[in-house]
Amino acid sequence: MTMIDVPAQSARIRKCVHCGFCTATCPTYLLTGDELDSPRGRIWLMKDMLANPSAPPSPRAVHHVDRCLSCLSCTTTCPSGVDYMHMVDAARAHIEQKHRRPWPQRLLRSALPALLTRRVLFRALLRAGQGLRPLANAAVALLPAALRPQLQAMLAMIPPRLPAPGLAEQRRPLPVARPLGRVILHLGCVQPVLRPAIDDAALRLLARHGVEVVITRQSACCGALDHHLGREAAAAAHASANIAAWEAAGPVDAILITASGCGTVIKDYAALFGDDPAMAARAAAIAAKARDISEYLALLPPLPSTLAPGLPVAWHSACSLQHGQQVKAVPRQLLIDAGFDVRDPAEAHICCGSAGSYAILQPALSAALKARKQAALAATGAQIVASSNIGCIGQIGGGQIGGPELHTIHMVELLDWASGGPPPPGIPRPNC
Repeated sequence: MTMIDVPAQSARIRKCVHCGFCTATCPTYLLTGDELDSPRGRIWLMKDMLANPSAPPSPRAVHHVDRCLSCLSCTTTCPSGVDYMHMVDAARAHIEQKHRRPWPQRLLRSALPALLTRRVLFRALLRAGQGLRPLANAAVALLPAALRPQLQAMLAMIPPRLPAPGLAEQRRPLPVARPLGRVILHLGCVQPVLRPAIDDAALRLLARHGVEVVITRQSACCGALDHHLGREAAAAAHASANIAAWEAAGPVDAILITASGCGTVIKDYAALFGDDPAMAARAAAIAAKARDISEYLALLPPLPSTLAPGLPVAWHSACSLQHGQQVKAVPRQLLIDAGFDVRDPAEAHICCGSAGSYAILQPALSAALKARKQAALAATGAQIVASSNIGCIGQIGGGQIGGPELHTIHMVELLDWASGGPPPPGIPRPNC
């Protein structure tokens, strides 16, 4: 998608009747009360862009589109079926092409996908950051003021300890004597570095179910990071590499994704190739195979639980799963079937503020949503929080102020533990 598709965008905009239902569930509007920080307001700004698509977008439009989380809560709420996801995606691509940002922002927005989508480089940078954290904190004060909040947010995300590469990243799936199914497991870029235990738990869980797992060498980043920065060509390049690698892997039942933020983009791969019908058809075939791991596990016979029932777990449904993919009941039911006491927080539909690179690019809004989500989860009384997305897990589990400590883990880690796997690192032991 190299140019804004005016007819398609105009048709999407016309579906919006400006009823305002979206304002009740939009996180940025709830925080700021600014109409232009709501989907309805942003749609008005997009309409202005379409009036003269060859001209640069207004600074006001850039400001408010940048502040959108792409949580897609509005699409769940909208009674008119407005396709806000593709509208805001097109607006971001248009801004990326037509708007010249100040050089500090250009540098940051170019560096983020370059650094985060390459596992070897990302791991090396984290290790360097751990050793140089005191110097780095001091160095931030010497940088342009426009970059300081973003860089401080990046430094705050550096974990105190970096885990060793897991079995999944080493492409060492567990052998299955008589496979009952065959799947590809997508690893992505950030998750294997920050939390390899997630994909390793998925390998053990799938092996217990008798499922053969394929991990392709060539595939890596799903393209989400570039895509949400409006860098469509770079996102399509990542998608093309994955499509080719997964096609070469041979017949599979599904392509499984343990990071729901990746899953939402992969399921929508065909949209990245709207001006390339041949590639779009291949992308659509791959997207049709894509499944959040919870969707696939729900099709398999349940495994007996080895844990005493009733361990309280708060379920944080990632926006990318409940709104982006409309997968809501399945993961929660899997946890219930495994014997956990699943508790739902207030405002479960509201974003935690992670949203890919949003926590770096919009640190103030992200921090406010993080505190709101942590308080809601703590109020459930559960110390364990389960989710389906690495971004949410890092966001909710980091930097809590007051209240009980929340142990945030992926739902597959809980399901693996319940069916005979090791307890997730740092999890409080149940009284049994």
